[in-house]
Amino acid sequence: MYPPELVKPMREDLTSIGFEELHSEEQVDEAIARKGTTLVVVNSVCGCAAANARPAARISLQNSKRPDHLVTVFAGVDREATEKARDYMVPFPPSSPSMALFRDGELVHMLERHHIEGRPAEIIADNLTEAYNEFC
Repeated sequence: MYPPELVKPMREDLTSIGFEELHSEEQVDEAIARKGTTLVVVNSVCGCAAANARPAARISLQNSKRPDHLVTVFAGVDREATEKARDYMVPFPPSSPSMALFRDGELVHMLERHHIEGRPAEIIADNLTEAYNEFC
């Protein structure tokens, strides 16, 4: 587990743009069950989350179509919530960072770490906006 003071700015990268933090299995279940589209970002302390994933999430939200709900879990911090979110992402293996788009509780688009690591935030954001345009 990472110290709260270490992850606070990393959390705020997403919460400051409207993401709701999920800390429990119950919160994850409720978030995924919502009607409409939900973007789940599995946040992490790694460099690719800071340089690629979180900036991509921010850029993607400038699209005219966007998810109805924005939520995040933090790998290595919110263990219970992260594991529950990953249960909904099966058959994809656990990875962080990662991003999943759900529509009415069904996984419709997934970005795993290998889709994020080493790619510019703009390319990742383009991938997300294409998913928003299709599913939102």
